[in-house]
Amino acid sequence: MGSAGEKLELEFDEEIPFSSSQATIKIDSLHYEAPHIVSPRSYRSSRVLRKMYQISLLRSIYIVVIKAKINVLLPFGPLAILLHYVTGKHAWVFFFSLLGITPLAERLGYATEQLAFYTGPTVGGLLNATFGNATEMIISLYALNNGMMRVVKQSLLGSILSNMLLVLGCAFFSGGIIHQEKVQVFNKATAIVNSGLLLMAVMGLLFPAVLHFTHTELHFGKSQLALSRFSSCIMLVAYASYLFFQLKSQPNLYRSVSEDGEHNSEDSEEEEAPEITQWEAIGWLAVLTTWISVLSGYLVDAIEGASDSMNLPMSFISVILLPIVGNAAEHASAIMFAMKDKLDITLGVAIGSSTQISMFVIPFCVVVGWFMGKPMNLNFQLFETATLFITVLVVAFMLQEGTSNYFKGLMLILCYLIVAASFFVHVDPSKDGD
Repeated sequence: MGSAGEKLELEFDEEIPFSSSQATIKIDSLHYEAPHIVSPRSYRSSRVLRKMYQISLLRSIYIVVIKAKINVLLPFGPLAILLHYVTGKHAWVFFFSLLGITPLAERLGYATEQLAFYTGPTVGGLLNATFGNATEMIISLYALNNGMMRVVKQSLLGSILSNMLLVLGCAFFSGGIIHQEKVQVFNKATAIVNSGLLLMAVMGLLFPAVLHFTHTELHFGKSQLALSRFSSCIMLVAYASYLFFQLKSQPNLYRSVSEDGEHNSEDSEEEEAPEITQWEAIGWLAVLTTWISVLSGYLVDAIEGASDSMNLPMSFISVILLPIVGNAAEHASAIMFAMKDKLDITLGVAIGSSTQISMFVIPFCVVVGWFMGKPMNLNFQLFETATLFITVLVVAFMLQEGTSNYFKGLMLILCYLIVAASFFVHVDPSKDGD
């Protein structure tokens, strides 16, 4: 008993110095060295966070810059700038600028799709169309600043034609080939609303051209410009009302057909997940848009020289070549969604993009030209306006059933080839209508 008590007492005595010294250290540290207690843990956590951020950043760079095969064309951008200052050969600068902008436009569409995962499908589709048109808008503003109004009009017209015929045609064709055993369907109400807006845009472009070419202006040259500016403001109001209608007033009208069925929900959750974070997507959008704007300046400067060097009509370059590059993002994403049997998103990208250009970008350029003191108007000449009118009618008839197949896609592609051939042999009559 005594030995046990002594043993217990000895153990207690042995523990006192250790605990008391530890307590002393703790008490002293509270007054003098409090940060040093937390610092090893916080230092370790900050190192871990820093390392995770570096890994996330490297992964993001790999996914956006290295992973996509189309990025092998990225070096052509700096090469175009180098050729501009070293040789001054406009044909090569124009060609390499086109090649350099193509992967940037496609990556811009990819970053927008990644951002759409965090914003929802409706806002995501709007973002996709907006940033998909960023390339055309930047090129147009550069050309407008240089007084090249015909290039602005023809490149924007070409973007509408490319989206409605080539992009939508390739998407319908690819989706129809992949899903031959079933009928692909989409929301017919959405297509009808967009078709109506496109016809309204045609009306806005038609009246100034008719007024000019029938020589029935009250004040020659001034009346069509005043009408264009008034119509542009009306079109901007109509597009803003459309956005409110789409996003706030009647969002159920724009619900995807596939959303009503639950058979694709599990597959879509498994297949689709964001590869980069929301802020990384926003950062890449800023970087890519800046680089596109830089290359667009060199591209616009080289257009006229390239037209003379390659012996190609300016109208063919502006209506066919520029939009194919600018629509690279829409082209890739529309085909991808059609192959996944998500035609509502395909229509949102292709037809939604055409609607945005015709009802927002073109009127916006007229208003910006107004503030710049540039006589930018809606007179797109009779040949271009007639082409747009027929294209809108053809696409509206294709969409009225609410179904698609590869034959419809093939017809749209063949229509685009006819349009391309028409502009290859087309020469601008005069520049008086600018």
